[in-house]
Amino acid sequence: MVKKNNGWEEDAEDIFQESLIILLERAQSPDFVLTSRLNTYLYAVSRHLWLKRLELAQRHLPLSDVVAELLPVADDVARHEEHDQEFRLMEEALNQLGEPCRSLLEQYYIFNKSMAEIAEIFGYTNADNAKTQKYKCLMRLKKIFFSRASRK
Repeated sequence: MVKKNNGWEEDAEDIFQESLIILLERAQSPDFVLTSRLNTYLYAVSRHLWLKRLELAQRHLPLSDVVAELLPVADDVARHEEHDQEFRLMEEALNQLGEPCRSLLEQYYIFNKSMAEIAEIFGYTNADNAKTQKYKCLMRLKKIFFSRASRK
């Protein structure tokens, strides 16, 4: 975020260190409650610190609307939290899916195995049968995911 908004690698490192110090100080307070994921909290603090630094660099001039629009924190944090929630739901759905579907989908989507390789790994007679099974597994995963998502 810092590097994408007129900062250098060193600036990003400084901001991250300052964010960690702020987190440590606040975490030691007895009334501190973390209401978001840790990385979401650190992102928001880092963004705030970077905006503050940009404002100071402009010699105490008010932060322009243009710069503020470049870093819309509310949208970024909300989007980040939503993305995290979707990943958690997908992980839960994959765990509920069970074997061999979970392994089959991992082989295809994570390890980029071909249908022929998957057929050999799982003992299917040919790549078309493996493809059919992958489709069935994917439909089961989709059903589990969306049923869990609608409950949350």
